[in-house]
Amino acid sequence: MSQVISPLQRIKRIVIGKARDPNAPDAFHKLSLIAFFAWVGLGTDGITSSCYGPEEAFRTLQNHHTLAIFVALCTVITIIIISISYLQIIDLFPTGGGGYIVATKLLSPSIGMVSGCALIIDYLLTITLSVASGADAIFSFLPQKYHGLKLIVAVAGVIMLIILNMRGVKESVLPLVPIFIFFIITHVFIIFYAIGSHMMNFSELSSATSAEITQTHSQLGWIGMIILILRSYSMGAGTFTGIEAVSNGIPILREPKVVTAKHTMRYMAASLAFMVVGLMIAYLLFKVEPKAGKTLNAILFESATSGWPGNTGPVFVLSILISEAVLLFVAAQTGFLDGPRVLSNMAMDRWFPAKFAMLSDRLVTQNGILIIGTLAIILMILTGGSVQFLVVLYSINVFVTFSLSQLGMVRHWWQSRKSEKGWFRKLVTNSIGLVLTTFILVSVTILKFNEGGWITIFITGSLVALVVMIKRHYIKAGRQIKNLDRLIFTASPSPLEQIPANKKRKKSPSGPNIHEKTAVLLVNGFTGLGLHSLFNIFLSFGDIFKNFVFVQVGQIDASIFKSHDEIERLNNDIRSGLESYVHFLRQHGYYAESLSSISTDVVEEIAQLAPGIKEKFPHSVFFGGQIVFPKETFLTKLLHNYTAFATQRRLYELGIPFVLLPIKV
Repeated sequence: MSQVISPLQRIKRIVIGKARDPNAPDAFHKLSLIAFFAWVGLGTDGITSSCYGPEEAFRTLQNHHTLAIFVALCTVITIIIISISYLQIIDLFPTGGGGYIVATKLLSPSIGMVSGCALIIDYLLTITLSVASGADAIFSFLPQKYHGLKLIVAVAGVIMLIILNMRGVKESVLPLVPIFIFFIITHVFIIFYAIGSHMMNFSELSSATSAEITQTHSQLGWIGMIILILRSYSMGAGTFTGIEAVSNGIPILREPKVVTAKHTMRYMAASLAFMVVGLMIAYLLFKVEPKAGKTLNAILFESATSGWPGNTGPVFVLSILISEAVLLFVAAQTGFLDGPRVLSNMAMDRWFPAKFAMLSDRLVTQNGILIIGTLAIILMILTGGSVQFLVVLYSINVFVTFSLSQLGMVRHWWQSRKSEKGWFRKLVTNSIGLVLTTFILVSVTILKFNEGGWITIFITGSLVALVVMIKRHYIKAGRQIKNLDRLIFTASPSPLEQIPANKKRKKSPSGPNIHEKTAVLLVNGFTGLGLHSLFNIFLSFGDIFKNFVFVQVGQIDASIFKSHDEIERLNNDIRSGLESYVHFLRQHGYYAESLSSISTDVVEEIAQLAPGIKEKFPHSVFFGGQIVFPKETFLTKLLHNYTAFATQRRLYELGIPFVLLPIKV
């Protein structure tokens, strides 16, 4: 019999797509990304930073543009050092090593929490800034009278990305591939064209550059030159954002994940380094000077194509700028891919509500996508989509994560020096990375603090305070729930000893008597909560139930949906717990059996199983235990999913009786 779906479910299927089967043999293969697609999905933020990072650094040099070559070299060296250090992180954390996990494992959970909060704010700003930048670029081609629609288009862009990401990883990446390829090809071409067109007078250009450097030295002195170079290097810090995304996104990569991650990291590092040094040199070769209302890239492209025949120059410039605009618009994809992943990792450690670790029926962390997307829309509206203001808020937090990750790796190599081969080389690499990222962090924080950088620090600090409060609640609730186990397993006499034996039988029957009443108990492992619920059935109804069916639906969340081995381990744990219930009741002379399943949506899966159970046992009543805290607060309602209440409502819709058993803690 085909399943009847509501009009709302029909619309959801059209917009987001049909549910995916997590048990399908090719589930992971279909959802994972090869290195090229990962370069597109996770590397877009890094590549597009070449549109504003080098420009910011170049503008900071003011009239001393010849120093840009030194800034470019420092930037490329930093990209290489950070990338190599993250290759080492990938080796050490083959299942995913973002800033949160690295700092948590190698430093402490509290420091990891700070790193995770910084990353979440950074990914939120990545989405907002990227979409706002794309909207600015798009509307720069339109008449002034249409500019009032820019904020609406930006908000619509975020909504579009939310929908794409709720459909799945591949569905959100594939539309970007043609744009990404066009962007790479056109930018590589213009860089080679700039260098090639100046090859004949390269010696003259070299002499002129040397003379300018000498003149700059006479004006500023060695110390002044070094300070200016370092300031420019720091202000171009946006260039390095996005490098961390690959190690954080390992779970969505194709097997072998470590190899795929390393290939992706190398693609991104090489392309970003080439873009940075290539554009900086091109600025110098064409003597690009900043102009109001235009990006340096736009000025460069116009200068490079000014002598082209006919309309080929303007057409090329328009095409390459549109590719920049659109790719900036979709560079927010990195925030949507990795932001919810950080949220889910922190939720599994109880820094955030557990619901952020849950997967949708499309096997994506839907709650994380929705909350980050919604917050991006709110931030876009509050800032009016101002790129100038958002840039000030940007790039501070990513260097908090960079620095903590490098510090954790330095500590690890030092502690492992007696057992790890090549530890000294790896220690030196991460130490250099630590010095560079910490220098940029301190510099950017000081330079941007009074311009609005303090807002980023305040927001991040507020988020830290919030997650600390959430963690304390979960710790307290965990202690209360553990008391249930203590009461069951250590109390004397144990409540379970008071369960009456089946008076009609001395041993368990071989099969059920469908004419007798049946209790169907929903459980979640062989725990104090499940055993208290079982005891309460006997306490409330005596021994009127002769058959018992124990049902458990395992929740497939982000921690489980990593491999078939993890799913099989979950299945085995569920079956083991259910067998304990069955064995326990059969010892008391009752018929007992179990039924298990796994799903991303526990309530809907129970609703699918319940009619079959009701058909087999006509005189059955469903039961579920619900923890009752001593004092209900806003946090208890927010942080606990109350699956029993949701299940009760769903089974009532099917006309199936369901009894809630309150369990006080």
